[in-house]
Formats: sequence, C-alpha cells, structure tokens
Amino acid sequence: MQELVDHELQQYLERHTSPESPLLKQISRQTYLKVIRPRMLSGHYQGRLLSMFSKITNPRYILEIGTYTAYSAICLAEGLASDGKIVTIDDNEELVEMIAHHIKEAGLVDKIEFINQDALQVIPTLNYTFDLVFIDADKQNYLTYYDLVIDKVKSGGLILIDNVLWSGKVLDQDEFNDKTTLGLADFNQKIQEDSRVENILLPIRDGLMLIRKL
Repeated sequence: MQELVDHELQQYLERHTSPESPLLKQISRQTYLKVIRPRMLSGHYQGRLLSMFSKITNPRYILEIGTYTAYSAICLAEGLASDGKIVTIDDNEELVEMIAHHIKEAGLVDKIEFINQDALQVIPTLNYTFDLVFIDADKQNYLTYYDLVIDKVKSGGLILIDNVLWSGKVLDQDEFNDKTTLGLADFNQKIQEDSRVENILLPIRDGLMLIRKL
C-alpha cells in the first residue's frame, strides 16, 4: 500500500493526534509480529479517526465487514451507546483465536459479536438498523457489500469504506487494469452517482470514502 502522505508528514500528523491506548498499541505490535500483511491494520491514525466518528455519532449498532485482528472494532467500540453493539464479520479462520483474545482483553465480549463466516451470506440475515458501517474487506466485493448494507443503514447513518484509492492506481486505469483497480474505480463512480447518499473521498492512508445516507 502506497501512503498518500510522505513519511515525515505522516509522523507529524500522528504526533498531533490523540494517542492509541496501551492495548491497541499491543494489538498493533502483535499483528506486525505474527500476521501476514500487517499493513492491513487500521493503525494509530486511522484508528483514532474511526474512534472519533463513533464518538461523534454515538451509534447503537455498528457493522464492520473485515475484522482482521480486531483493532478497528475496538476503536469503533469507543463511541458505542451504553446499550450498543458491534457486529464484525471476517471469514479468515486463522485469525479467530487472536480476534477472540483481543476482544476479551478489551473487555468487549458483550459489545462485539464476531462472526467467522462469509459476509455475503451473513449480511442478509442481520436484522439491525445500523448507525455506522465500516467496510475493509475484499475489494472486488465492495459494491456488493454496499448494495447489501445500504437499506440496513438509518437515514443520517454513516458508511466508511477503506482503500478506495488503491495506491493511486484508480487514476490510471489504462496502465492498472486489473480487476481490483477497475472494480474500485467503478465503485467510487457509482457512489458519486448514488442519489441516496452524500459522500466525500478522504485522502487518508489508502483512501477513505465517507458516505452519509440521506
């Protein structure tokens, strides 16, 4: 993943952003030590952004598609309503034990429901109206995930989608014409044309699409 901000400026941004908790710092370290492709982790800067969105909206129900090592779910939980709940879905069986351990360490067993299944099969079965959705999973299914969740998001609710700039490849689809790049470019355009929402594409890490349902 190519960062959109140079390294020194990113360090400055992080120094002037509220710190992550000791537990989140530990989760980040363990992810980098033990998990393949650790840069998939939301990390300090984006994690604080997720936490801030959650605290501003004080959501009762959050849906996360793509749990990874539970770092982002724990960040999102920081703003949950007192009776709130996060449903987070990931089909990577190799991370189940680590995810469960991190959720337990955070004291969020009663707040975070982890489902180790295919999100495409699970989402239609969920009977919640979500205040906040975070999508950070397999990129080729972004549009399908969006179509599955949009009617389950309340009016005024937020949808956040990660990695939508794909290291800037979406700018040159003639050179980068792989399925993922073309799929993300198509996704971004469809969001831009969707009259049900308003949106802003943020140049954060690898691109973060912020969507508000009208």
